[in-house]
Amino acid sequence: MERTPTRIELLATGETPRRRGIPALDTLTRQEFHIAQVLVAGKTTREAAAALFLSPKTVEYHLRNVYSKLGVNSRSDLAIKLKDH
Repeated sequence: MERTPTRIELLATGETPRRRGIPALDTLTRQEFHIAQVLVAGKTTREAAAALFLSPKTVEYHLRNVYSKLGVNSRSDLAIKLKDH
């Protein structure tokens, strides 16, 4: 992949540039997608963690990544993004 000034700048800020033409949902890992689905179904962070045998902090970590990748700020926005899947 080409190291353009824009790409270098994004990487320096900790962001990962997304390739054009790839839907945002396809950038989620399986774990991120699964956690998002469980939370959108109405579970709390603690309930999702227990159901997935994870710590609440791990669920929160993955949820932050999901929010960042999908460009959402709330669970209701997340539900809208996931409703087609």
